[in-house]
Amino acid sequence: MAERRVEAVERALTLLEAFSEEQRELSLAELARATGFYKSTILRLMASLEAFGYVARDERGIFRIGPAVARLAPLSGQGINVEKLIRPILKSLRDASGETASFYIRAGDERICRFRENGRHEVRHHLEEGARLPMGVGAAARVLNHGTEPHTVAVSVGEREPSLAAAAIAILKPSGELLGALALSGPKERFMGAEAEHSAVLIEKARELETQLPQGSLVI
Repeated sequence: MAERRVEAVERALTLLEAFSEEQRELSLAELARATGFYKSTILRLMASLEAFGYVARDERGIFRIGPAVARLAPLSGQGINVEKLIRPILKSLRDASGETASFYIRAGDERICRFRENGRHEVRHHLEEGARLPMGVGAAARVLNHGTEPHTVAVSVGEREPSLAAAAIAILKPSGELLGALALSGPKERFMGAEAEHSAVLIEKARELETQLPQGSLVI
């Protein structure tokens, strides 16, 4: 099998494996030290990985794991994949409110937008699936931090982004364990005039989703 191995692929995978729970962000110099590769080689490989969403590079030139990894991760797990249940709920939530509907899960000290349906309005909160956001601020973060009672809605205004407001509710597995957070978000000037309606539809859709969740191990 050795003759079938591709050196460039193995080098790209080595770069991905340089990231860890303790090293979520790496500079070019740090990647070079971790892998022993030339910086020119790293830049070429990381450009290809970035093009396919497996890494992201910020304005400082710092690399981190990209959203494509989050999209593929659940495919390796054992259990029942509930994406087919969540997506229709998000679409109906978006259609009922007009705002962006999303589903978040917790990953350490971050929350990941696993699924989303962007709002119908021309001015809206645009989210990318796989986006990683801080756990310290926002309605979904509060829910994922167990900061709300079950079946109650958390609301945030301008916490993460001054122009945005959001509402979120916990989604519980049949066992009572937290699965994730169902959320709505949009421009605060429009959103805050309808928070009661948004809360009501979140509660309705959360209950609808929870009644559909099967027993057993669930993956998202």
